[in-house]
Amino acid sequence: MPSRFLQPGATNSLLSDQWFNEQYPPSIAALTERHWTPLIVAKRAAEFLATGNQVRILDIGSGVGKFCLSAAHFAPHALFFGIEQRKRLVHYADKARESLGLENVSFIHGNFTQIDFKDYDHFYFYNSFYENLDGTDKIDDSIEYSGELFNYYNRYLYRQLDARSPGTRLVTYHSLEDELPPSYHLADCMMNDLLKFWVKA
Repeated sequence: MPSRFLQPGATNSLLSDQWFNEQYPPSIAALTERHWTPLIVAKRAAEFLATGNQVRILDIGSGVGKFCLSAAHFAPHALFFGIEQRKRLVHYADKARESLGLENVSFIHGNFTQIDFKDYDHFYFYNSFYENLDGTDKIDDSIEYSGELFNYYNRYLYRQLDARSPGTRLVTYHSLEDELPPSYHLADCMMNDLLKFWVKA
């Protein structure tokens, strides 16, 4: 099935964030500014992370799947996986994947602490732990939030990333970098340092 990202009569044309958000219900689209990855960020991240054919890229806290879906369009030779603990959001991600006709994307309902990081080559992280801090915007009230969880998730991700092989790539967006081991070296940055590209030494 051809991807609906392609405009009629065009080849590999990028549609707008507005068009993409219209693939979701209004209540979901309304969260885009705070919680969903902009297409330009997904494009730059995909270019950095998709290092070869069938490379496996994990989005930690994938929400409604906007990063995975758009990155899968930009890098059709790579495989994108999203892990998200809200079943409702995974449902919307799967519906969008079917509608867009993208076959190199999969979504997992669960907590990222329940998966094996060895199954993936590179990683994308749009600070999905930040909701746990007081005074931050929440996606919904379906999960528990706490400062203790924020610290636990950061420590867990730190250990998982630190255990990965040299050459592992990571893209962070709006990260406080608490989850980042010193073994990851900054390769590039964009968007006033909000978007950063890392490689493990």
